Amino acid sequence: MDKSKNQIVTEKSIRLLQQNQYTFEVDSKLTKTDMKNWIEQFFNVKVEGTNSSRIANRSKKRVSKLNLNFASRKKMMVRLKKNDFIPLFLSQT
Repeated sequence: MDKSKNQIVTEKSIRLLQQNQYTFEVDSKLTKTDMKNWIEQFFNVKVEGTNSSRIANRSKKRVSKLNLNFASRKKMMVRLKKNDFIPLFLSQT
């Protein structure tokens, strides 16, 4: 899928792995249902829920009321059913 850019690996996303939640950076036009369907088909898992948020652009310039700067990035957190997992995120211990 070309709309899913990469996984996000931060301290918070690693903590969310313990709760069976996975974080991806995606295209800003992707919807929750598109992401849910793609995850279920590609990884053969059941998605329980999705959350999405737009990541604000960081700039040092002040944005006037006329020049609104829309976020170009979006992240989605996908919560899977209890016994499902995505093997890319597993550690080899």
